[in-house]
Amino acid sequence: MEVGLGAAESRELNIGFFSRMIRKTPWVRMKVAASLDGKTALDNGVSQWITSDPARTDGHAWRARSCAVFTGIGTVLEDNPRLDVRLVATPRQPHLVVVDSRLETPLDADLFIAGRTLYIYAAEQNDGKKLALEARGATVIYLPGPNGKVDLAAMLRDLARHEINELHVEAGHKLNGSLIREGLVDEFLVYLAPKMIGQGFGMASFGPLTELSQAVDLEFRSTEMVGPDLRIVARVKGRDQF
Repeated sequence: MEVGLGAAESRELNIGFFSRMIRKTPWVRMKVAASLDGKTALDNGVSQWITSDPARTDGHAWRARSCAVFTGIGTVLEDNPRLDVRLVATPRQPHLVVVDSRLETPLDADLFIAGRTLYIYAAEQNDGKKLALEARGATVIYLPGPNGKVDLAAMLRDLARHEINELHVEAGHKLNGSLIREGLVDEFLVYLAPKMIGQGFGMASFGPLTELSQAVDLEFRSTEMVGPDLRIVARVKGRDQF
């Protein structure tokens, strides 16, 4: 079947919408800021700031284009982030999604921002804490999966029902690893700083693999300098074939 002029470009610009309509899940883009040797934090957990001001501003622009920003309870407890758009102009703040299996989100966390939709997905039922979080404006959803963790695949399907087209992941190496291991990531947005860290936390914890054929095959979509840092957009092979 012939495709109209500009159809491929239009589809690419709206890939999250097509993903939600056809696959019934959002387009999942994982953002990572790392050193050239792939470390996102020192052994002691310090990660601010590996990349430059221009890279952080660019990252906020990618947040702004998404429907929702996604993180895990580990990041919430360690960094107390806002995960909103501050460094670029935006007509609206993206929603925030937090995976918090045991409902450990502090009631005074900085992620509670007036007027912003916040979804917290949990695995273990705690109706008292659920009521307290919902009093702060969150929507708490129980989606238990194996091993006492949130069912991430079911979470993506639920987010699609909430009309989330593009999900922008900014999480730690453990949750990143879980998403990759379960085959739930479509695209990577990686900022590499011109520095070497050596020992530290990697981009994602999954594996170990026994053969190179088990590696996640990617296609580089773009490479561009952002200030002193290198921005790479890489897509999992075949993920856009729907």
